[in-house]
Amino acid sequence: MSLPILETAKYELTLPSQDMKVSYRPFLVKEEKLLLMAMESGESKQITNALKSIVDACTFGTINVSALPTFDLEYIFLQIRSKSVGEVAKLKVRCPDDNETYANVEVDLSKVEVQVDESHTNEIQINDKVKMIMKYPTIDSIDADVDATNLKTGQMFDMIGASIYQIYDGETVHNAKDYKKEELDAFIESLSSSHFEKIQKFFQTMPKLQQEIEVENPKTKVKSKMMLQGLADFFVSPSHTTT
Repeated sequence: MSLPILETAKYELTLPSQDMKVSYRPFLVKEEKLLLMAMESGESKQITNALKSIVDACTFGTINVSALPTFDLEYIFLQIRSKSVGEVAKLKVRCPDDNETYANVEVDLSKVEVQVDESHTNEIQINDKVKMIMKYPTIDSIDADVDATNLKTGQMFDMIGASIYQIYDGETVHNAKDYKKEELDAFIESLSSSHFEKIQKFFQTMPKLQQEIEVENPKTKVKSKMMLQGLADFFVSPSHTTT
């Protein structure tokens, strides 16, 4: 006689990047084990692979995880986590008023959304004829060991090149995937400083998984607002600290 296989609940969410509904389930013990092992390793690549595997399994293999914008992937994982181990995450954060004292806070993960800057656009006008259409970075296009807020020149060019979707030259449309990296680099290098600033603004204002919280310093009793941003700030245990 075989052992029973328990049924799991099924939920539905809408991808932040598009009006597409996705069914998902909570992660099981085998997936939680995979995640814990990856975290224990401390290796970014192993954690990334675990994250992709879990999202793929918990969405029943219905979406191309590697092609998802990072904020879509983070949002899906956060929803999976909230249905798996509880909607309330307990965090330990560094208080902004003295930048040294830590306080415990609770965040309702079910209320965390992907926020979009009102000035954001993925269309960058170069001149009357030329414009660029950008696509959002995916988890595979970003080196997990690289600090995205402090990129070196070469890393910045690599990210920009990987994020170009199309280049319009009048009526002619150039699909970036049809060109070599060297050709895209040459195009980027031909841009002016003002054009480059527009590209940087695309990354600075693109959708982000974020939530504003209030924290009270247990020593000074000062209450401060702070912004949690990105999966690392929400994907925590009581021992995790957020600065």
